[in-house]
Amino acid sequence: MTQKVLIIDDDTTTVQLITMLLENNGYEVIKAYRAEDGLRKAYRNHPDLVLLDVMMPGMSGWEVCRRLRELSDVPIIFLTARTEVKDVVKGLEMGADDYVVKPYDNEELIARVRAHLRRAPSPSMSEELVFDNGNFRINFLNREVIVRSELVHLTPKEFKLLGVLVKNAGRVIPRTELVKEAWGPEYADATDSLKLYIHYLRQKVETDAQNPDYILTSRGVGYRFANR
Repeated sequence: MTQKVLIIDDDTTTVQLITMLLENNGYEVIKAYRAEDGLRKAYRNHPDLVLLDVMMPGMSGWEVCRRLRELSDVPIIFLTARTEVKDVVKGLEMGADDYVVKPYDNEELIARVRAHLRRAPSPSMSEELVFDNGNFRINFLNREVIVRSELVHLTPKEFKLLGVLVKNAGRVIPRTELVKEAWGPEYADATDSLKLYIHYLRQKVETDAQNPDYILTSRGVGYRFANR
């Protein structure tokens, strides 16, 4: 089966050149010229790898990477003109697998694509996860949470935290791992804030926040989302 590569870049010339390069090497190419369109195509086409620009109108490549990582382990390669070390570090810490600076060498880019595809598991990406016989729904494309047919309004930090929990439903996630996955490695020491945000989430999604059905505590370890 032909492997699919999604290119998300607002520069039409760059997209056309990379498309020719990839197609000449046997890959199927999916093109998106805006970040939001790229996310939609990622959710619906399940690419095997994503080539992602950083600077785009509207949503940045940083945010696209963060949202993709809420759903999937698909390999992500940043392909950008930003050359500063702090940008490379930021991209890798946000979950990207590689960082290639423009202008790039065609043979090197293809070699990196092949290397990441060899190591990558089959992509699995779901636009919406459903629990409790449909009583709990979280839609990652629209960033909506619906509990017992009611739309729940969450802050961005709350949504990211809940996203990590539901993506790992049934598994106890240690506190430090949870804050790093949800908010980034710079929050590794913010476990005190985690307890407060878990409280906020329970107030919004549980029928009885004192006796939760969904977000459960594993004393001395962390939290898990009930896989029910």
